[in-house]
Amino acid sequence: MMNAKILIADDEPNQLELLSFNLRQAGFTVFEAADGRQAVNMVEDLQPDLIILDWMMPHMSGIEVCRLFRSRTETKDLPVIILSARGEEGDRTLGLDTGADDYITKPFSPRELVSRVKALLRRARPALASDMMEFEDLQIFPSRMEVRRAGKTVPLGPKEYQLLLTLFERPGQVFSRPLLLDRVWGHGVFVEERTVDVHFSRLRKAINGAASDNDKRPNLIRTVRGGGYALGTIS
Repeated sequence: MMNAKILIADDEPNQLELLSFNLRQAGFTVFEAADGRQAVNMVEDLQPDLIILDWMMPHMSGIEVCRLFRSRTETKDLPVIILSARGEEGDRTLGLDTGADDYITKPFSPRELVSRVKALLRRARPALASDMMEFEDLQIFPSRMEVRRAGKTVPLGPKEYQLLLTLFERPGQVFSRPLLLDRVWGHGVFVEERTVDVHFSRLRKAINGAASDNDKRPNLIRTVRGGGYALGTIS
């Protein structure tokens, strides 16, 4: 799953270690938080692709953390799984109504958790779950960080690759410069918005350069004035 970043928040060291081990074995990059407050602080810096929250934690419960994430623009779409020893229907309903995408009752098998994580990522972040994505004659292979156009490899720098991968998540959707800065450079990092334009200029040049002079191809990245960037040709 393209080395997706998972943040686990749990105040039980043994369970935290077990979950982290199994998720790393499945190919994920895992970060650990010992309580809800630490998880909130880490999310701003790490920009994880999914977060696993234990319900009962000191400082902030998993429910409180989930509610906070859903109230913030930058984390309202962050996939969340809540773990809880509470198995009553009312508890599960509360967890899901708070905004959790999935609710897993203890005890559970680590294998089940890994399967749930993969399933949620496939729904929420399809770009992370695919071995190959395609738009027109442009292909991206996340597992090996490779891009091709018309069968020809397109050499890209790390930032250009991450920008293109972000656009591939939702072709046609316009991604604003502030959002792209958060997703690619990280939340809280001071980078001028003009930097995004510079990297998109390099990205376009690399993608368009993959076609020969006798094989002119359309520009697949469009700029939306006052909006940002999107994957798609101008109709």
